[in-house]
Amino acid sequence: MAESNKMKEMPVNKLMVQMGIPMILSMALQAVYNIVDSAFVGNMKSGSEAALNALTLVFPVQMLMVAVGIGTGVGTNALLARTLGEGKSKKAAKVAGNSLFLGVIIYAVCLQFGMFGVKAYISSQTVDSEVIAMGTSYLRICCVISFGIIFFSLFEKMLQATGRSIYSTIGQVVGAVVNIILDPIMIYGIGPVPEMGVEGAAYATVIGQVVSAALLFIFHVKLNKEFEHGVKFMKPEGRIIREIYAIGLPAIIGQALMSIMVYVINLILKFSPSAQTAYGLFYKVQQFVLFLAFGLRDAITPIIAFAYGMHSKKRIQDGIRYGLIYTIVLMIVGVAITEIFPGAFATLFNAGQSREYFIGAMRIISISFIFAGINVAYQGIYQALDGGLESLVISLLRQLVIILPLAGVFSSLVRNGQMDVSLIWWAFPITEIAACLVGYVFLKRIRKNKVESLS
Repeated sequence: MAESNKMKEMPVNKLMVQMGIPMILSMALQAVYNIVDSAFVGNMKSGSEAALNALTLVFPVQMLMVAVGIGTGVGTNALLARTLGEGKSKKAAKVAGNSLFLGVIIYAVCLQFGMFGVKAYISSQTVDSEVIAMGTSYLRICCVISFGIIFFSLFEKMLQATGRSIYSTIGQVVGAVVNIILDPIMIYGIGPVPEMGVEGAAYATVIGQVVSAALLFIFHVKLNKEFEHGVKFMKPEGRIIREIYAIGLPAIIGQALMSIMVYVINLILKFSPSAQTAYGLFYKVQQFVLFLAFGLRDAITPIIAFAYGMHSKKRIQDGIRYGLIYTIVLMIVGVAITEIFPGAFATLFNAGQSREYFIGAMRIISISFIFAGINVAYQGIYQALDGGLESLVISLLRQLVIILPLAGVFSSLVRNGQMDVSLIWWAFPITEIAACLVGYVFLKRIRKNKVESLS
């Protein structure tokens, strides 16, 4: 019970650092999967340019699978932390069990898409037969063996809800190391392993994810003693599932909107395959930076949710204040790295004809990181305080309502020869700044209605 006592008693600034650092590392390593794949694929002896384009096109579906897994986990995380804060261990066991039941359903859907829907999806974004073949092979493997990333996401959030974020990081590190070791072996063909190209990259990724999930399952069963475990708790209960998704559905939609946004941006950039590839490569770097904010968000949410269950105004206010301060510091570091070293990232990916587009995108879009990080922190705060609707609105503004029409208008100017492609990249900073202003208004309202009214 020491972990629960820590959630109740440790000063929030120290607790957020202690919980946040492992979660930040965990999310950063999750982003490493895609970066490592692209780096190794970009240095293949032949077909590297087509392979990079293929990975760009499959990325939205990979993100969507992660979105559903993590979104369900976010709902589980906040509900489980609040339930434990209220001292309801029996309900906590049902929350964890129902979460795993949902994981089985999610995997069944991903499996069906992997078997029957992959080729049509890839073909909608390109007419290049080599890119279609590579993208189809890679994505089918990722979907059919997606149970690793789905159950990893659920076990990770359950460990975080009880304050054991260090163990989720251990599982993530082990999986990332497995992925990095297997990538060159399976992509290039080393020793007895045949050269598999992009298929090898897919197998390396899913094997790493399965190893992470298996390790976190062991940690979950052995360490999360605050509630019972067992198949009997997986019996679906509509009330608990509704509670999970009352918090988690906005997170799923928010992350799914990222997939929709990337897919539509790929369609907008279809007139220039080099710009399309450049955006896909940059998005992976951007995700690496923003995943730092996501990691800290995953500390903000259970800390504030636990305090909300305790009716502790002071701990809620401290969670909001330190969450925003630490997020801004992280994002300043991210902006500095991407602004100073764009050429190094282009070299890492062997960007080729996409190099100049990639560097241009990095220099402009990275301006938005500070505002994007604040928006992510806002959403973590909203989710902890039952503000799912506010979280959803911010996601809609960031990834649909503002960004896509703006990028579409800018792209029409580019296609007509009136402006350079770099104009499209400016849609991202403009969007994040506008969403940040709306998010601040929401935060003031939630603090007044949810926090100040606590007895």
